[in-house]
Amino acid sequence: MQEFDKTQLIEQLLALFNARQQFSASDASQADLRVRIGRTIDKAMVNTQGRDSRRVTILLSDLRGFTSVTEKYTTLEMVEVLNRYFERMSEIIIRHGGTIDKFMGDAIMALFGAPIVRDDDIEAALACAIEMQMAMHDINEQNKAYGMVPLYMGIGINTGEVVAGHLGSALHSEYTVIGDQVNLASRVEAHSLRGQILLGENTYLLARDFIETGDVNEVKVKGKKGSVRMYELLSVTRPRPLTAPPRELRNSPRVEVDMPLAFQLLKDKFVLQQEYRGRVVDISYGGMYVVSPVPIEPFSDIKIALSMSLLGPDLSAIYAKVLRVSPVDDSCECRVEFTSIDENASLAIKEFVDGIVELNRL
Repeated sequence: MQEFDKTQLIEQLLALFNARQQFSASDASQADLRVRIGRTIDKAMVNTQGRDSRRVTILLSDLRGFTSVTEKYTTLEMVEVLNRYFERMSEIIIRHGGTIDKFMGDAIMALFGAPIVRDDDIEAALACAIEMQMAMHDINEQNKAYGMVPLYMGIGINTGEVVAGHLGSALHSEYTVIGDQVNLASRVEAHSLRGQILLGENTYLLARDFIETGDVNEVKVKGKKGSVRMYELLSVTRPRPLTAPPRELRNSPRVEVDMPLAFQLLKDKFVLQQEYRGRVVDISYGGMYVVSPVPIEPFSDIKIALSMSLLGPDLSAIYAKVLRVSPVDDSCECRVEFTSIDENASLAIKEFVDGIVELNRL
């Protein structure tokens, strides 16, 4: 029996459709038709009553900071932005043999290995992720032409055994996957930075012979003993060489907070006596955004004391450099980067940030 090639079948059906209708559809219409045809084929190939356990690679993507972007534009404008984004991403996923499981707000969940199993599911998923990040440049060029701000996407990928099949009732059901590995994929995606592709350890171990990875992040995940390793995907050699576009370098996930801090300015490496009270509004492993009641010069050095009750007892002082200052009403918001921090304080901040990320996924 000839091997089933969904991508080729989609193209044949699309050609027949255009011939039947006697017109040439626009690029957007073509992409939409490919997605609809692909999902129809997937559903037709599945036993609607059956459920099985299988190895699947789950790709989850999400737009970073999208909530704050929506506040600047009308609902109609944001729908148009999302549709342009979904159309492009859907075409890439379908072309790589993936199945779009669902759209969740501005997030996409795609499956490789369900309902159709291929020998190259992992290779296809990783190549797909890189091409999705590459496509963000064109999407942002379109947004720029419409006067919109750029968008940034994080992607998490995990491979493992799941239960696949139709869930629901006679009134409504959908083909999807469930299980611990799906939850882990969601956790991996939550820790991905803007422009980054993060791999769960299962995916990394299965693909390490044909990929290049960068930073490794160890995170404590709820329901898992010990730490979970996540690997940044930089490039692949299969099915063809692809390199992920360079991303804006950031030290860690950033989380929004509202917590007090005290700080003192340094002059000639000496800590000045005057202490100021401010608030932390955003924190990461390597820095934070601070709202200060007094103006601070860029590139100033400061000594920070954080609330002990929030980050744990016996935290030593943290030294930081102010990188950027922006006026906000009668105060100023400062981006600061840690320049001197002991191991215990660094670990406490990392666990605090990771904990907030985990809570946001519940």
